[in-house]
Amino acid sequence: MKKIIQLYIKSYSGLSREAWLLAVVMLINRTGSMVIPFLSMYMSSALGFTKPQVGIVLGCFGLGSVCGSWLGGWLTDKFGNFMVQAVSLLLTVPIFLLLPHFTTFESLAGMIFLLTLIADTFRPANSVSVARYAKPENLTKAYSLNRMAVNLGFSIGPALGGFLATFSYDWIFYGNALAAVSAAVVFILFFRASKPRTVTRPLIKSDKQLTATDRNAYLDTPFIIFNIFCCLFSMAFFQLLSTLPLFYKEAMLMSEGQIGLLLGFSGFCIVVFEMLLVHAVEHRFTARQVMIFGTGIAGVAYLMLNVSAGIAWLYLAMFILSIGEMLTLPFTATISASRATLNTQGAYMGFNSLAFAAANIFSPYLGTYTAEHFGYQTLWYVTALLMLISCLGFAWILKKM
Repeated sequence: MKKIIQLYIKSYSGLSREAWLLAVVMLINRTGSMVIPFLSMYMSSALGFTKPQVGIVLGCFGLGSVCGSWLGGWLTDKFGNFMVQAVSLLLTVPIFLLLPHFTTFESLAGMIFLLTLIADTFRPANSVSVARYAKPENLTKAYSLNRMAVNLGFSIGPALGGFLATFSYDWIFYGNALAAVSAAVVFILFFRASKPRTVTRPLIKSDKQLTATDRNAYLDTPFIIFNIFCCLFSMAFFQLLSTLPLFYKEAMLMSEGQIGLLLGFSGFCIVVFEMLLVHAVEHRFTARQVMIFGTGIAGVAYLMLNVSAGIAWLYLAMFILSIGEMLTLPFTATISASRATLNTQGAYMGFNSLAFAAANIFSPYLGTYTAEHFGYQTLWYVTALLMLISCLGFAWILKKM
């Protein structure tokens, strides 16, 4: 136990005060992450939407996320990361409060698009903040700390959301609003007068990066290909937030409370193990090796869902999926930030966020359509296949990068 505690301390060493404060803001904000994992069940159970309608609304969620990620990157380079993050947090509050009053398919789709358009401008701005406040040698650790805060919030949010859903789904939206306004207040108080401690320099050096000209993220061919495989990975991985809750409810006959605990278990695993895991692998293996292994075992986790072996088996599959996530997502952010220059960090982080967001346009509809017409078993085979393609794709493009 003493060695584990010492390893934790070593894992977190070297991170700046601002990096910790950004993680606190993210923790508060993501503690309210109740809407996303229960949105598909809310539409199916409370509103009576069909699976294709559920998929389309979740696709609007993804479309708003794409637009918000691009807009957030552009606004960050133009107005700075502080302004974008503060405004994004504040503007989401009234939308969460109004959402329970929009119960038709068309109106809810529009409101979900607007919500994610505004909320996801926060993501590239926050990623730039992490890069600006972290030392270059601690960049992966800083992103992992931020992700740990996200997942600690995500471990609390679904469990709390499952509890609130037993009374009314409306309370989930109100809980999200409270978390957003709390995060905004804390962020503004701590960061309104803060200045970046360091200038982030590229970690992956090449002849092009050593020139004085800033590259255009959207014309950087290797980075474009890398983001395509990030998109394919996220199309598979984020079934976690769309069809997987429906699978638990319809195929496994689990209650909202049980589903909330199982989804929260994912966040709990990441909180406990991610920093230790990243610290253990980042200096022993290349980002390419880590991401190949991470995507591979994530595919295995989805294949496990086709084996019916009780709730303990579902928890084991979720644990393995969480390991895959821990070995993949922190390094996508690190690679994106490392390839950028100081003047293009917003664009690079925005493009990478856009790659993940783009998957959410197609992934929910394709997932729900596959489940509706071919069954969940086929869905998990297809999901595992996408993971395999992503694995091979990362192996190829990261070797070139």
